[in-house]
Amino acid sequence: MKLSDFDFDLPEELIATRPAVPRSSARLLVADGAALHDGRVTDLTDWLRPGDRLVLNDTRVIPARLTGTRSRQSAQGEVSARIEVTLLEPRADGTWAALIKPLRKLKQGERVVFSADLSATLEAVAEGQGHLRFNCSGADFDAALNAAGAMPLPPYIAAKRPADARDKTDYQTVWARHAGAVAAPTASLHFDAPLLAALEAKGVTFSHVTLHVGAGTFLPVKVDDITQHRMHAEWGKVSQGAAAEIAATRAAGGRVIPVGTTALRLIETAARDGDIAAWEGDTDIFITPGFRFNVTDALMTNFHLPRSTLMMLVSALMGRQAIRDIYAHAIDGKYRFFSYGDASLLIPKYEKS
Repeated sequence: MKLSDFDFDLPEELIATRPAVPRSSARLLVADGAALHDGRVTDLTDWLRPGDRLVLNDTRVIPARLTGTRSRQSAQGEVSARIEVTLLEPRADGTWAALIKPLRKLKQGERVVFSADLSATLEAVAEGQGHLRFNCSGADFDAALNAAGAMPLPPYIAAKRPADARDKTDYQTVWARHAGAVAAPTASLHFDAPLLAALEAKGVTFSHVTLHVGAGTFLPVKVDDITQHRMHAEWGKVSQGAAAEIAATRAAGGRVIPVGTTALRLIETAARDGDIAAWEGDTDIFITPGFRFNVTDALMTNFHLPRSTLMMLVSALMGRQAIRDIYAHAIDGKYRFFSYGDASLLIPKYEKS
């Protein structure tokens, strides 16, 4: 398979820069096998059945974008430089891997001040990333970061507008719990308290798993032969309780429906041996057409970038031609695309064994 197999032309005006208000009023394109149905996210109560289980990623997005100042002495006196930092992930040695712009203006051992409570020192540079050690940790770090940082909007939104105070709510799920993501599990952004209550009343159940979405989710695929693509790794956990709930739903004949590709990738990682089990670690699972899904019966997800690994994933679930038809329908119907855009419910035409 070639990268061009997952390409399509998207009109610029269909890229959403703000979410629907309220969240659950976003449009929903349901692909029930080959049949396509236009609706709203609130219509999930019509499409989901008693006994179905939604799998939700409870990662919390951190305000990972920081702007600070580096100062140093020169022959002309003290000189300063503006430094922009995007945190990527914590490292085992206590530092944070980060993208730093401009990296050339920061030397090892120099300090960047972001606020009165938050600063960091550059300890090393590796593979184009800086390793920063902050002046505080734990709850103090969380508080200082929340005060000084901005939400790490995806590049296709950040290119159109800066992050603002609204994004600290908009770019976070209502059930976010475990801090560590630098990108949101965006299909989950469509859920609000009334919709969750309506689904629960219908008999739909929920399981929470954690996958800390990394900035690598936005990295482009640079090889034409997709089998040569190296997937970025992300940390995730499926608890014993969540694994048991998912297994029980399958045994009872209910459908397991991850909300978002992150939840799907995680539960399929935990079910690589066929049956789902508790799992924790770094996953670099790469799902392309031909993949065997062991626990996923359907998927709720947003509309993805062309030539992306996520297009490959949904093509694996539904079939390449089916996804072409779904996306052509979405573009023709002017659905809103990407992180703040509309949603789809993808129900494969095959029945689980």
